[in-house]
Amino acid sequence: MTIVDIDESTNGSNCAENKAILATGGYDHTIKLWQAHTGICYWTAQHPDSQVNALSITPDRRHIASAGYQHIRLYDLNSNNSNPVVNYDGVSKNVTSLGFQVDGKWMYTTGEDCSCRIWDLRNRKITCHRRFDTTSVINYAVLHPNQTDIIMGDDSGMIHTWNLKTDRNEQLLPEPEATIQCVAIDPSGTYLAAVNNAGRCHVWNLSTNAPNGTLELKPKHQITAHLRQALRCKFSPDSSLLVTTSADQTASIWKTEDFSLYRQLKYDGGQRWVWDASFTNDSQYLVTASSDGLARLWNIETGAVEQEYSGHTKAVTALAFVDHTAN
Repeated sequence: MTIVDIDESTNGSNCAENKAILATGGYDHTIKLWQAHTGICYWTAQHPDSQVNALSITPDRRHIASAGYQHIRLYDLNSNNSNPVVNYDGVSKNVTSLGFQVDGKWMYTTGEDCSCRIWDLRNRKITCHRRFDTTSVINYAVLHPNQTDIIMGDDSGMIHTWNLKTDRNEQLLPEPEATIQCVAIDPSGTYLAAVNNAGRCHVWNLSTNAPNGTLELKPKHQITAHLRQALRCKFSPDSSLLVTTSADQTASIWKTEDFSLYRQLKYDGGQRWVWDASFTNDSQYLVTASSDGLARLWNIETGAVEQEYSGHTKAVTALAFVDHTAN
């Protein structure tokens, strides 16, 4: 296992850039940072007035961004100060997902205001300088490894692709009357996955149309992944695995070589909805966030829980994780 933790004695200050960072957030209006191998919480930030919908760590590992109701907050991971260094309250509804361009120059967010926004991060006062609007709530977006195409999933069941260089956009409806809850692209840029509220997972092969540079999506698989609505999908860093999480209290691991089920992770003593998940950089372990107020570290090969992270008083709905070997 490749996890190396931030030293407990430092309280996380000045060492987050080179060590493992595990963050969780939830309905109790807090964000917590954990020692991954011990389960010790060493930092807690209040998240005023809102649950935490999503978390994302900046590429330089110096900050963590949180998405909530009508705001985006940025916290300094190299400081003992748990107050946000940036607090932007200019969004009208819930912010549902967020992520960063590879060099940390800009951030993208989606929300219940039916928009995907691009935020300039090159100064402390973040500003929205581009916006893509739809007619439905956008639940999730992911940035292609080419750093040019953003793919979104919305409540109408539509998949949207938006090329930031040309401003060209395309739409795809994989399954009528099923809302897209999450989308994911594997690190190699080979596959796109999307999960919906019917518990199904759709997978496409991704390729680039050479003449105009647009993405082409070719259907590859449709998986009946869960008995209830699916909530998240994520590919492993080595692109060999796909995880889907669900309201049916499970996280399912699929092998991308044929998209067969490799392992189903379920904790009999609790868990309830599994809201979010993240692989370790060696693709051998998985962290999950659940409605029972716990995050868990799973050994994917054995299906065993290696560690629990207990401290939230309500559902854990979001997590972010990078370990020391990540790029």
